[in-house]
Amino acid sequence: MTHLDAYNRPISYLRISVTDRCNLRCVYCMPPEGVPWRPHEEILRYEEIEIVVRAAAELGISKIRLTGGEPLVRLGFVDLVRMLARIPGIDDLAMTTNGILLSRYATALAEAGLRRVNVSLDTLRPERFHRITRLGRMEDVLAGMEAARRAGLEPIKINTVVIRGMNDDEVVDFARKTMKAAWNVRFIEMMPVGNGVLADGGWRERVVTGKEIRQRIEAALGRLEPAKVSAGNGPARYYRLPEAKGTIGFITPISEHFCYRCNRLRLTADGQLRPCLLSDQEIDLRTPLRQGADVAQIKTLLLKGIEVKPMQHHLDEWKRPENRVMSEIGG
Repeated sequence: MTHLDAYNRPISYLRISVTDRCNLRCVYCMPPEGVPWRPHEEILRYEEIEIVVRAAAELGISKIRLTGGEPLVRLGFVDLVRMLARIPGIDDLAMTTNGILLSRYATALAEAGLRRVNVSLDTLRPERFHRITRLGRMEDVLAGMEAARRAGLEPIKINTVVIRGMNDDEVVDFARKTMKAAWNVRFIEMMPVGNGVLADGGWRERVVTGKEIRQRIEAALGRLEPAKVSAGNGPARYYRLPEAKGTIGFITPISEHFCYRCNRLRLTADGQLRPCLLSDQEIDLRTPLRQGADVAQIKTLLLKGIEVKPMQHHLDEWKRPENRVMSEIGG
């Protein structure tokens, strides 16, 4: 049975960061030198993650998304997917990735039980891609998306963080991809999480609202009509251009928050349960796990997390979490 939080929201979704490490240094996620990595002994072992997911499944949480950092940089990640795919009650096992290593692992992930992937892609211009990610090649991401498509990891959703003065001039180009290539693009308002990210202090001015993005697309390509997607129940609102096979989604944590329907908890790579992405509140699961906690004991802690989940974040008041950067939380 799915449990309700204090505001009658059914909690059915757990996002798990399997590593804080990443093979990119995206400008809105971490500083150029990166962030100090957690020591390996602080990161949850796969067997510990399995206990958490078994406890979550017994509480009616049926959707698991694996994230990072970049999940594919962790050794043996396919084995974790195989472990979690066998747990009764888990109906949807997905992954968010930057796509750099996806072509190498897509087939094995699908065979292990992964259902689908979200791929982060913030520009369609190779030189700009390298500037934003500091280390990556766009060709690798596109090859990964094609490998995922061939492996059946669909629908593939493309996550695009829109930042004024950096890539907001490409929103119409991304929207055209939903017509010509049947892409499923999700435009995300930039969220300031942690110190040192876009540290010039001008993040408020860099936010491009979902409303503005939609207006630009409709002015260039025509009216957007509401659409449904075949998988996922996250925060995006989906639309479709006339005759387009793909979809356009908007995730608007700043201008139009979706907290009233939030259905998720998050587990950091070092074993902290976060009832809300945009709050610093955490519940320690790693210590009990290392002390031998079983599924029943972890269920009690997950229930606590559900009970204390806040009504909403406060980014609209320009209050932001400070204790972690996004790469440590898993988005």
